[in-house]
This record gives sequence, C-alpha cells and structure tokens, in this order.
Amino acid sequence: MTDRAIFEVTGVDRVSFLQGMVTNDMRKLSHGAVYAALLTPQGKYLADFILVEQGETILLDIDASIAGPTIKRLLMYKLRADVAIVPSTLSVFRGTQKAPEGAVADPRHPALGWRLYGARSGDDGTDFDAIRVAHCIPETGLELTADSFILEYGFERLSGVDFRKGCYVGQEVTARMKHKTELRKGLTTVTVAGDAEFGAQITSNDKVAGQILTRSGDHALAYLRFDRVGDEMLCEGAKVTLNTVNEG
Repeated sequence: MTDRAIFEVTGVDRVSFLQGMVTNDMRKLSHGAVYAALLTPQGKYLADFILVEQGETILLDIDASIAGPTIKRLLMYKLRADVAIVPSTLSVFRGTQKAPEGAVADPRHPALGWRLYGARSGDDGTDFDAIRVAHCIPETGLELTADSFILEYGFERLSGVDFRKGCYVGQEVTARMKHKTELRKGLTTVTVAGDAEFGAQITSNDKVAGQILTRSGDHALAYLRFDRVGDEMLCEGAKVTLNTVNEG
C-alpha cells in the first residue's frame, strides 16, 4: 500500500473552508467518506485525498509524498477562517474482506472495499493494483501527477467532483471541460501482449499516442490521445489494444 498521512481538520469553519477549496461537496460527509481533489486556479491537479468526518473533526487521508505541500497550500487560503490542520496519530488500514467495525467504504469504487482509521496501517493483502487496473482507478503519483486535468482521469466516474456545489479553486476550468468540450485525452484500460515498462510510450502509425502506466497481468492503465487510438498500437515491441469493457 502506498504510504498515507492522516491529518485532522478542526475549527468551526472546517466544512465551509474545505467547501471553498476542493472539488467535492463537503455536505456529503454526513453520509460517508468523500473523495476530492485540490486544483490550481487553472484547474490542474495538485492533490487528491479522502475526507472522513469523525465528530467535530474531519480526517484528511492523503498520499504521504504530497502531504506537506498540500497542507501548506491549503493553509495559504486560511486567512481569518477558524480552521486548523494538524498531523493525526491515526493510521489507515484497508481491505476488501469483511469490513471491521468502524470501517468506512472507500468512496471511489465499491471494489476498493473499506478503510479503517486507528492504530494499524497497511492492508489485508488484497491486490489493489489489479482492482485499479480492472476499474480504471488512478493512483496518486503514478497516474495522477502535476498538471493533470482530473476529468481526464475519471474523477466524475469516481465521485470525486461535484458540478452543483458552487465555487472552488479551479472550478471554472473544470466546469468548462465538462460542459463545453469533448475529452481528447484520458486514462483508459488496455490489453498488453508482450513486455512494456511503466511510462513507456505507446505509438500508433509511428505517432506517439500515449503511455503505459500501472500494469496487472496482461492488462494495464494507459493515458491515451483518443484521436490516435488504432488497431496497430505498439509499446516497446508489445502490442497494445484498447479495452472495450465497461471501466465503471
């Protein structure tokens, strides 16, 4: 499991503060965990995380590699808001077997199982890469990197963005991509026949069409230019075929 860092968001303005910052509607916290992202004013990805309400505290569950810059960025916007964000002593344990008491469902997809916040970290041995590839679910630092546009990475399908909540940082660009343009590039799943390393270029008719990302067996996630998808795509000598199965 990717190392995670847990932070506690407290203060009377915690919900309204996050509501104006992140891509999802914080009013959903009363119904369970919420998946959301923090964007630049230009609508590009900075970070993604899972938020969980615990009494007067909101837990912010984030990849440890981006935790420091993300919290610093959030606090830049604090101004006079009554909100504090501090490291938590809690860890996260996740799995897909029978959920233990107190666990919350992963908000991105039912196949990702549950998350339990407490003293234990890690997971129950589930092959989460296989699940992510099967359901086209990006991971922080692997598929999701700086300058990404979240709609190209399935955030709407993964319940990570709300188009009715109102303003947040980067909202205008995200809404415009949703309503006024057809996505020309994006994350999808492919079948790979042969050896191909993470990050290797996919070509079609001798033109760069995208790159291979996380792989599980003969299937992989790939970021593709849809106008260059063809029947003869190659990656380091391996044949690449776009999957037509449902990625939901």
